[in-house]
Amino acid sequence: MSRRVIISGNWKMYNTTAEAKELVEGLLAGAGDLGSKEMLIFPPSIHLKEVVSMCSGSKIQVGAQNMYFKEEGAFTGEISPKMVKDSGAEYILIAHSERRHVFGETDKLINDKVKAAFQFDLKPVLCIGELLEDYEAGKSGEVCRNQLVEDLKDISADQMKSMIIAYEPVWAIGTGKVATPEIAESIHKTVREVLKELYSEEIAETVPVLYGGSVKPDNAAGLLSQPNIDGVLVGGACLKADSFLGIAKA
Repeated sequence: MSRRVIISGNWKMYNTTAEAKELVEGLLAGAGDLGSKEMLIFPPSIHLKEVVSMCSGSKIQVGAQNMYFKEEGAFTGEISPKMVKDSGAEYILIAHSERRHVFGETDKLINDKVKAAFQFDLKPVLCIGELLEDYEAGKSGEVCRNQLVEDLKDISADQMKSMIIAYEPVWAIGTGKVATPEIAESIHKTVREVLKELYSEEIAETVPVLYGGSVKPDNAAGLLSQPNIDGVLVGGACLKADSFLGIAKA
């Protein structure tokens, strides 16, 4: 069964307006060579409308990095799913490891965000992943399983058809360490097992599962060659057009 192949890039808290435009122009210049692969970028919310406008009609899809789950209200500093939808973005990154471990987001909050995404017809990219201490204790699969079960509570099989999962071992993000293709593949298989238990074999086999964690042009091909890795969620290496396109063409 063939699945979508998605090359996604999370800009995190980088890029001024001028830098964002330059990056998108570089990506647009090379995105025509991607074949059937999809490209998805997550700029900071302040650049969303501009980036959506620039990417309109191209192969590049756009998502927001984060949102609160309420439609509106007295939540200073946050953006809502309604605002994300209004920007023209189609996707929303939920539970990136920095949201879990720097900002202390709980599985309950993450589950509320997933529900809100579907309520506003946004496509969630749900991030899961274990800390170094979990990995060293042999608990990677257990931690990822628990996150999936909690974060997908009350999400229907029909909604799951618009879902993307991203596995990002926290010990491999921005550290230069990268999970070997074999380590990543083993967790991606676990993700599919959990989706099969929660939903069905069809859902397990069709939901794209991406790998994130120090992905670069020189290691992307090995990761993308694994049967259960359907793409990547790139951090630092997506901030330069040639680097990100190099990964996309690996």
